[in-house]
Amino acid sequence: ALARSVLVTGSNRGIGLELERQLAASPRPPQHIFATCRDPEGPRGKALRELAAQHPSIKLVQLDTVNLPSIRGAVRAVGSHLKDQGLNLLINNAGVSSHATLRSLASQEMLSAFATNAVGPLQVAKEFLPLLEKAAKGAGKEGLSCSRAAIINVSTKLGSIGLCLGVLEAPMYPYRASKAAQNMVTRCMAAELQDKGILCMAIHPGWVKTDMGTEKAPLTVEHSVRGILTVLANLSRDTSGAFLDWEGNSLPW
Repeated sequence: ALARSVLVTGSNRGIGLELERQLAASPRPPQHIFATCRDPEGPRGKALRELAAQHPSIKLVQLDTVNLPSIRGAVRAVGSHLKDQGLNLLINNAGVSSHATLRSLASQEMLSAFATNAVGPLQVAKEFLPLLEKAAKGAGKEGLSCSRAAIINVSTKLGSIGLCLGVLEAPMYPYRASKAAQNMVTRCMAAELQDKGILCMAIHPGWVKTDMGTEKAPLTVEHSVRGILTVLANLSRDTSGAFLDWEGNSLPW
């Protein structure tokens, strides 16, 4: 199994929902799959509720990544399910896009993107850290892996400063800058947490046909997620702090 317990943020649609689907349908599914989103009981949570009804391993948890009381409530809910076990794998998938150009940009849009794409994953990781540390200590495993304890931040090559001049899409200032900030958060966490037995890395899922990626995207969500899960299964100490794509290729920061 990839991990005994997995939590995915933003799991009511797109890549998050497909991660939940493929994890639950895998030959050796995690014992606990926590599906989180802002409103699991609302209309946007319908597909997630239907999926959870088919798989008893999926537990729905309310989690708004920009709301600290909501994050702490999710930590309590997850902790009560896990009892004396820790959380093995945290996938920070929730994010927002923005196509703002220099001419159209408003400061509030920039701040909102940073709150969701950079501060949100950092805050979620901070609050779930005790459960991740518990998993790292209790796994009885050496080295770093997703089956021991890991934080995976879903990023994008549009956040790569090294690739910026070669990627011709719209400037997307809030999205790109906030994802570049998220990448730095990933590097800092990898450096700080590796001695605690917690792996951290960033993954680019490709340009995927989702609400965010639009129908213009060349990659299906099924193909992307299949690749992501293959990459995650092969992570080790050598790839902690790495920036990889869904095929396992290394990307420049």
